[in-house]
Amino acid sequence: MAAPGQTVSIRILFALIALLLAAFCGTRSGIWWPLVSVTVVGLAVALCWLLRRHNRGSERRVCVLVLGDIGRSPRMQYHALSLSKHGFEVTLVGYLDSKPHRDVLRDDRIQIVSIAEVRGVRGGPKILTYVTKVTIQFAQVLAVILMLKPHAHILMQNPPGLPSMASAWLACVLRGGHLIIDWHNYGYTIMALSHGHTHPLVRLAKWYEHVFGPLASQHLCVTNAMKEDLHRNWGIKATTLYDRPAAIFNETPLETRHKLFVRLSRTLPAFRHSSSDDVMARVEKTVFSLRDLGKDTGRDDQASITLRPDRPALLISSTSWTEDEDFSILLQALQEYEDFISAGETLPLVICVITGKGPQKERYMKLIDSLRLKHVKICTPWLEAEDYPVLLGCADLGVCLHKSSSGLDLPMKVVDMFGCCLPVCAVHFLCLEELVTHEHNGLTFSDGPQLAQQLKSLLSDFPSSDGKLGAFRKNLRASRGQRWDDNWDKHVLPLLSSSSSSSSSSR
Repeated sequence: MAAPGQTVSIRILFALIALLLAAFCGTRSGIWWPLVSVTVVGLAVALCWLLRRHNRGSERRVCVLVLGDIGRSPRMQYHALSLSKHGFEVTLVGYLDSKPHRDVLRDDRIQIVSIAEVRGVRGGPKILTYVTKVTIQFAQVLAVILMLKPHAHILMQNPPGLPSMASAWLACVLRGGHLIIDWHNYGYTIMALSHGHTHPLVRLAKWYEHVFGPLASQHLCVTNAMKEDLHRNWGIKATTLYDRPAAIFNETPLETRHKLFVRLSRTLPAFRHSSSDDVMARVEKTVFSLRDLGKDTGRDDQASITLRPDRPALLISSTSWTEDEDFSILLQALQEYEDFISAGETLPLVICVITGKGPQKERYMKLIDSLRLKHVKICTPWLEAEDYPVLLGCADLGVCLHKSSSGLDLPMKVVDMFGCCLPVCAVHFLCLEELVTHEHNGLTFSDGPQLAQQLKSLLSDFPSSDGKLGAFRKNLRASRGQRWDDNWDKHVLPLLSSSSSSSSSSR
């Protein structure tokens, strides 16, 4: 945190500036104009000098800024962990709606600073609510950053970048640090999903990103398509940092699988085996696996655990339940899959797990409840950060409904699935081929009926590994590339070094 004396001085200067501006606005006398102008400029220069003189030791400090839930921002958590591994002191700023990963919580070099979510003025026109919310957030983020120890870099996620992009930029101007924007998408294209591209707020958001985006010192982005678009339309030179799976994403060992299935069966009926003779037979059962307690040595012996030959296929999808993911496509496909079985097709039962939180979850839960399914079971748990990669490593097939609002970003959930060698069916959009190769590591589809046919084709040989699903998994095992750490060291670490060098030479 900032030193007490520095904090008091900052508050006094801000108060003086605010009072002078109020006096200027409240009088019509021409005498005030030059006096207020000179005073404000002088105080602003004094504020910059005061903030910058406390920059000693900031070269090894980085602020990672997320104007959203830290626990649901895995890429920014990975940034924080990578920075820490290279000796940087990291301040991770954002909302704490869900628990961050335990590696982040246990890292002594990472300090988490939570900020309260702003709602804006309630009542009156929606535009008033939005304007007040953005204004308060701008001041909130700026104040939080300025109250921290000085940082050599502010690494922020966009979207959401309104208004944190302006706040972070101004903080860097006042303190002399470097702003790095990690472009995951464009905020205005996400807003357009709800309001349309011609809405005044969408146009304002687009103007805002065009104005403040290029002011950053360095830029990262998630695809080559976005890199080209940023350069062509925004004049921004960005470095492509593909999402890569962290080391925690792997195929899950049989022992760990069974333990997770048993734990989930306590809260999810779909995972629970209905047999009543388990205690007498000394067998611990789930719908997917069983453990012979008579053979159990108590030393994590996998010999006592087997996967059931009649087990259902485990489908998994994760979502933020937002407008850029149309889950009615998956629900339609599952209904048609149910109809295949009812018509006499020999196909396995399916348990579909959809994880995540978000604004449209309640809407889709009503749709799920309205379905009449006997051979397909759908459950929507919220998993802890440590359980999610384990469940991915247990699954038989992943499904991705993410359809980029800009057509320029890639779904990180598929990256994580590939880290677990889990084949996927993903809805097609412009640059998806940078990640998913159709008929090699998965399949792409455009609507519910097409996805239903793909589920039928991929699961027709289940649980055998000789079919198309097994071939995709073998291809993923053979083509496992860089993990996040190596990729980050190659593309991001040099940017930090070059910024620090230029900063040192300028001083």
